[in-house]
Amino acid sequence: MLSWLKRIAMACWRPVRRYARMSKDEILNDDDDSATPDSLLWSRDLEKHSFGEFSFAVVQANEVIEDHSQVETGRDATFIGVYDGHGGPDAARFISDHLFLNLMRHAKERGTISEDIIRSAFSATEDGFLTLVRRSCGIKPLIAAVGSCCLVGVIWRGMLYVANLGDSRAVIGSLGRSSNVVAEQLTRDHNASMEEVRQELKSLHPDDSHIVVMKRGVWRIKGIIQGIARKLVKTALNVAARKREMRYDDLKKVDRGVRRFFHDDTTVVVIFIDHELLGNSTSAPEMSVRGFNDTVGPSNFNILQGIDENARSTI
Repeated sequence: MLSWLKRIAMACWRPVRRYARMSKDEILNDDDDSATPDSLLWSRDLEKHSFGEFSFAVVQANEVIEDHSQVETGRDATFIGVYDGHGGPDAARFISDHLFLNLMRHAKERGTISEDIIRSAFSATEDGFLTLVRRSCGIKPLIAAVGSCCLVGVIWRGMLYVANLGDSRAVIGSLGRSSNVVAEQLTRDHNASMEEVRQELKSLHPDDSHIVVMKRGVWRIKGIIQGIARKLVKTALNVAARKREMRYDDLKKVDRGVRRFFHDDTTVVVIFIDHELLGNSTSAPEMSVRGFNDTVGPSNFNILQGIDENARSTI
């Protein structure tokens, strides 16, 4: 939930080179395209970023999609954000509109990107949303019950930064010695199924005896449930269909809203890191891609160009 943003539970940073063992050519192609189209599935095939390529896929389940997501590419940096909204799309949309801009503003002021800069951007985004809630709750009271998970990845000067709040997950894969793909979870999930999270919520909200609720055998906060990208989404949908003893083609015919009883809104972004591009100057388009809306526009990453050039001149 957004109220956790000032107490961000995890930000990890590691050299990208450690993970640069994989390219898109080493991944199996997705040839399992069914003849039946799925109007609620959106995907974007491979696009360039500074250190390789990325793919994007989103599937809608709710009447109004609550997931928002973005990929921002620049000459020397890449930003990925996935925001799993709950209770409505307002919080996730706000994060998508403001978090990256806050990050760029703080990065420009401090002359770099770091763990502290990412924390500051999260905090500024939370403060902005809480201000919006205070101003709007009189005419739109339900906005006070809206929240969002927030998963962010930033590649900057050969370093990978990952920050997570909620139960979204970042996983990185590399080729092991036997050429098998080895997956490593980079983030720790935060949800009400964890005792430490329930205790933290209770301590933060001592006057709310219903801050965490057991509902249908699952712990929930306030009783509310908390290229390759397309293939992963379709795999998840196949699992959802099998649980209801359905075929995937049958699931695709279920309307949005009703489909929410079968699966949640789902967003997957896959970033390929090309080992040969690390340390080399490569031209990548500066663009901003928003998931499901299928909007592409210019990115504000150009703010960082002066920062990067100044840093190089002082090295």
